[in-house]
Amino acid sequence: MKLFSIPRMAISLPLAVLAAAILIFINEASFQQSTEALVTMEEAQQTRGAINKLMQQMLDAETGQRGYLLTGDVKYLEPYDAAVGDINQTLDTLRKLFAPYEVELAEFGLMSRHISRKLAELDLSVRMRKGGQEDAWKFVLTTDVGQEQMAAIRRQSSRLAASSIVRMVMGQNQITKTLQLSRIGVAIMALSGLLAFYMYLLQTQALLASSVREQGSLQRERDLLETQVRERTASLTELATHLQNVREDERGHLARELHDELGALLTAAKLDVARLKSRLGGALPEVADRVEHLISTLNSGIALKRRIVEDLRPSSLSHLGLVASLEILAREFQDRSGLSIATDLEPVELNGSAQLTVYRLVQESLTNIGKYAEANQVEISLANRDGYISIDVRDNGKGFTPDDVSPGSHGLAGMKHRVEAAGGKLSVTSARGGGTKISAVLPKDR
Repeated sequence: MKLFSIPRMAISLPLAVLAAAILIFINEASFQQSTEALVTMEEAQQTRGAINKLMQQMLDAETGQRGYLLTGDVKYLEPYDAAVGDINQTLDTLRKLFAPYEVELAEFGLMSRHISRKLAELDLSVRMRKGGQEDAWKFVLTTDVGQEQMAAIRRQSSRLAASSIVRMVMGQNQITKTLQLSRIGVAIMALSGLLAFYMYLLQTQALLASSVREQGSLQRERDLLETQVRERTASLTELATHLQNVREDERGHLARELHDELGALLTAAKLDVARLKSRLGGALPEVADRVEHLISTLNSGIALKRRIVEDLRPSSLSHLGLVASLEILAREFQDRSGLSIATDLEPVELNGSAQLTVYRLVQESLTNIGKYAEANQVEISLANRDGYISIDVRDNGKGFTPDDVSPGSHGLAGMKHRVEAAGGKLSVTSARGGGTKISAVLPKDR
């Protein structure tokens, strides 16, 4: 996947950057060229306007001069004088406009000379009219000198106007070229953007496909791990159940050995001591005291043997049933610990394994209460339900929280496993200062 995606990333990003740089360059160049073309067109327009204005001023000056010559009325000199003054200003404007262009400047210089000669001819005839030289000004008026100068001025002005039109056309062409260049740049940018977007889509699809494959692989690995965890958990549960059964079997075997072998030995020893006591009678008081002490010791040993046997494998379960066994367990624990134990036990129908589970649950609960709870009252209840039984062991001790349970303590875990192995469910409810309640439910017909 990396070998497939990196080259596309290496191509798409530089391509996008290059396209953006090209578009910026094209836009900047188009802007500069368009600006220059607009300036050129504006100057050409100003030049044409100034030339037209100059020709109009020349016509106004010539018209004023002819009106004065023909009528002698000085009011015709006003437009003449105004036109002459404006002509000089217009010539200065045109000179500045033609300054950057050598050819046009030369043409303008030629036209300026013709204009100067024309103005001089006009001024001469006006001065002659003012001086009363009738024949002289009439002669000047009838000659073709002014007409030739005016024709030359028109020719030069037409050439200059044509050159300004050429510059204007060139500016228009330049603007057209820049617009076309901008269109090309925009098209290139659009194509580059589409290409980059297409490559991005390909890359996104490749990444999505890779993500799907990785998710599928992770899902398969997760399923495999879950399967392995379930199998391992089932194996460990089966092993723990087997070890528990082995432990109970060993307890039963040890209980039978103690009951049969050790019980027989202690009973035989007690009978022998009783026989010795009957033969000695009261002859030796000191020996009689030792015999009584030995009998007391043997009785204590027999009682200890019986309690150990009952702890290992309560025989009362098989002889008296679960309810009687729990009553005996509660009474004996009350006698040993001094706790007040109240029982509320209903007869239930359970197989031997389930009865042993309930018995061990109560036994372990009482052991934990005696060790840790610091309680003085305990309640044990056993009840029939629809399809299952419930067993509760409640105390009024100091209680605990999950943080109080040390990692190395497996009492509650062992109880939970034993109940769950029997198909039931165990729950523990406790709080600091609120006592503890251990509840379990087990099916009747497992």
